[in-house]
Amino acid sequence: MSQGSGGEDQMPLFVERQTYRRRRLVDAARALPVLGLMLWWVPLLWSLPEEPMPASTALIYIFLVWAGLVAAAGLLIYALQAKRNRGPEDAP
Repeated sequence: MSQGSGGEDQMPLFVERQTYRRRRLVDAARALPVLGLMLWWVPLLWSLPEEPMPASTALIYIFLVWAGLVAAAGLLIYALQAKRNRGPEDAP
């Protein structure tokens, strides 16, 4: 069981580029809800004693964050589907 024997398949030191990119896309998809939650908490920081923020501004901000999260999730789904549908013969 020496490491130098040529007949054994050894684990590569680095993963292939497409696998790495797909894993990073999955990581981004997992982090998206956390980012959304942090962005939705931002209006709680707006409450200043001198001049309160109008509720309409906070609702517009929350809607825009929601729309941005939907768009980001859609782009991630599209990218993951494109990576999955691409065969090894299409890889650069």
